[in-house]
Parts: sequence; structure tokens; C-alpha cells
Amino acid sequence: MNMKRFILIAAAAIACAAASAQTPKFAHVNFNELIQLMPEMDSARVQSDAAQKEASETYQAMIEEFQSKYAQFEQKQASWTPAVRQSKQNELSEIQTRIQEFEQAIQQDLQQLQSQLMAPIYQKAQEQVNAIAKAGGYIFVFDSSQVLYIDASQSKDLTSEARKALGIPDDRTLESLQAELQARAQAQQQ
Repeated sequence: MNMKRFILIAAAAIACAAASAQTPKFAHVNFNELIQLMPEMDSARVQSDAAQKEASETYQAMIEEFQSKYAQFEQKQASWTPAVRQSKQNELSEIQTRIQEFEQAIQQDLQQLQSQLMAPIYQKAQEQVNAIAKAGGYIFVFDSSQVLYIDASQSKDLTSEARKALGIPDDRTLESLQAELQARAQAQQQ
């Protein structure tokens, strides 16, 4: 009986050693590429650009109001009574304060909007990469956009698989996205 127990323990030890001796599987993915090319990112860009444009238009209107009132002040101040001049100076000061407060508030609002738009995109990409890695039995998946060196012979590139899972067309690249964004910016300037 002692011998059977010894053989069982030895077999279990050999099985554990064999299991731990397997080479760990590593993979990498260009996470930045996935995020930038996801269809959901296009919608986020449109929403972010619209909010940025609205903020810029509001800011510009505030600046124009200040410049107009300042020009009027410069032109007419000599003819005003001290009380009117003081009132107009106070008005200019209030407009400057509103502009400064708007600048601070809008920056926070735009950052918050960006975070709200990006969170589900990052989460979806992360979930897809996790599912692919788990299905492939990988113990580590590195973000190749943030790693200085990856030995492609020892790490599998999962970017193509993740692109398909995220619905990114094969012909869509970072270069084509850049060209698309530049064309859109040029069209808005005209």
C-alpha cells in the first residue's frame, strides 16, 4: 500500500512538473491602433469636435463682446462722467472675469466629456483583447504601442484578430484615418 501511495505521489509530482515546464505563451496587440480605428471612435470624435466647436464659438463671442465694449470705452471715455466711466470699467472687468471662468470651466467640461466618450471604447477593446487572450491560452498580452521591444518569434501579434472582433475593416489604417481627419479639418476651414 505504501508503494501505491508513493507511485501516486510521484505521478502527481511529474504531472505538476510537466505542466509547469510548458513554455508560457505571450502575445502583443497595438492597443492604440485598435482604439483609434474602432467605429465607435468615429462617433466619439464627432461628438467631441461638436462640443469643441460650440465652446470655441461661445468663447469667440465673449471675446468679440469684450473687444467691442473696450473699443467703445476707448472712444467715448473722455466724454463720460466719472460715474459712467467707472460703470463701464466695471462692466469690462466683469466680462474679463466671465471669460476667464468660462475658459476654466469649459476645459474641465471638455475633459470630462472626453473621458465619458472614451471609457466604453477602452472597455470594449479591453474586453475583446481579454477574450482573445483567454481563448488562446496566453498568460501575458503586451501593448505593442507602449513597449520598446517585442521578439515576434516569441510573442504572437493579436492585433489582426482583435481588429476583426471589434469590427474594424481590413483596409482601415492609422494612415487612412489621418488622411480622413485632415480632409475633414480642411473642409471645415473652407
